[in-house]
Amino acid sequence: MQQVIKVIGIGDSGVESLLPLYRTWVEESELLVGGERHLSFFPDYTGEKLAVKGGLAALVERIRESGKKTVVLASGDPLFYGIGSYLAKKLPVEVYPGLSSVQEAFARMQESWQDCTFLSVHGRSMRGLAQKIDGREKVCVLTDETNSPAVIAEYLLSFGMTEYRAFVAENLGGADERTGWYTLEEMAEQEFAPLNVVVLKRTVPGPVWPLGVPDEEFAQRKPDKGLITKKEVRILSLAALGLRSDSTVWDIGTCTGSMAIEAARICRDGQVFAIEKNEADLENCRTNMKKFRTDFVTIHGKAPQGIEEFADPDAVFIGGSGGEMKELLHICCTRLKQGGRIVLNAATIETLYEAMKTFADEGFETAVTLTQISRSKPILHMNRFEGLNPIYIITAKHREDE
Repeated sequence: MQQVIKVIGIGDSGVESLLPLYRTWVEESELLVGGERHLSFFPDYTGEKLAVKGGLAALVERIRESGKKTVVLASGDPLFYGIGSYLAKKLPVEVYPGLSSVQEAFARMQESWQDCTFLSVHGRSMRGLAQKIDGREKVCVLTDETNSPAVIAEYLLSFGMTEYRAFVAENLGGADERTGWYTLEEMAEQEFAPLNVVVLKRTVPGPVWPLGVPDEEFAQRKPDKGLITKKEVRILSLAALGLRSDSTVWDIGTCTGSMAIEAARICRDGQVFAIEKNEADLENCRTNMKKFRTDFVTIHGKAPQGIEEFADPDAVFIGGSGGEMKELLHICCTRLKQGGRIVLNAATIETLYEAMKTFADEGFETAVTLTQISRSKPILHMNRFEGLNPIYIITAKHREDE
């Protein structure tokens, strides 16, 4: 029977950050596992050392096959964006957290951290970071050498997030510890140590964009401004998609990006993929992304070509099919996750008929809502109503018996 592995959190001050009992466990172990920096804290260790490099699956096998009394060292709290949770799923472990860099950073700030949003770009893409941060009062970001504080500042400034100040804590607990407050402009110009934590704090209110952004707020093709999913239809379509905070969404024929942008703001922890065949419209979409602080994948192309790069969706919105209806819907139906929704807006009865027939052939059940929206319009000292184009909102999903 394999011995229980001890996973111990360690700080940047090395051995001094460990309780005496933890030091004893390290000394009595036969295999010491950790990053090269962690292992360097124990130059006189007499057992075998194993540096964490490459894939964790191979590391787990090495530990399992060794059969030795093992201690794994991890930074701070091993269960906070650390190796602890992964090892706990694969091996019999006991976890002993140390003082995390996050706790130390907030201690230096002398502020509470239970009301903070925690994000990590350590070894990850920054894609989607804008909508995760926008509107939050306090955000802690774990960085790496690529996604450094300066790079994060430049990224946020590109979305106009000037309402935030940043607290950067470097080498916490070590001899070279440094902390300080910066504007984003100042942070973009600075160089920081690789080991750092960034805390963003909102100092003034930022823009607020509730569900159903007014049509005129979006950059659109001129002089023809009709190519946008109108606010009322957009809200109904978003509701039909059944989005969650972690949904993966496709927007096919995104044009101005109004649907993708609203979806990205709802699905902060998910992913949004948008494709548009008209390059000028796609440029408007990217302009709108910056304005409304959303960051998602955009592709210039004519669906279904190009959507093979997208992750499998929980929800698909189709605002335009470009005449490839049957093939496009087949791919969407094939790749849609169980329980997901496809919502298609049709402006003509021919498109409605073709979509309904194709969904039926794919074995999907459908529901249709016909929207006939009118908006008030001033005339002299009075008001009249002006009708928008009727739109069929088709919602398709897997049959219940599947």
